[in-house]
Amino acid sequence: MGKDQLQGALDLLILKAVSLGPLHGYGVLLRIQQLSGGALQIEQGSLYPALYRLEKARLLKTEWGTSENNRRAKFYTITRAGRKQLAAETEHWTRIAGVIGRLLRLAER
Repeated sequence: MGKDQLQGALDLLILKAVSLGPLHGYGVLLRIQQLSGGALQIEQGSLYPALYRLEKARLLKTEWGTSENNRRAKFYTITRAGRKQLAAETEHWTRIAGVIGRLLRLAER
């Protein structure tokens, strides 16, 4: 899988996590872990550049607030454009996963 595809997968996971409700950066990381049953571990060094990239692309918007441990934190919410991107990318990844699954189930000759 190429770098662009991996970046696209991370962006999709972030958009999905934030679509479920506003989150601060570390909360995004925890939600992805939770949604994946612990199977996906996102490194902070990958997460924060991706959050910045999605904010710059106006797929996420931010607002300062107070975290659950009473610290000032930047909270992310998904924008209308972000929801549109999430829907398109979900459809794309679902289609690709289906094709790969069919290929892997082919009987060997």
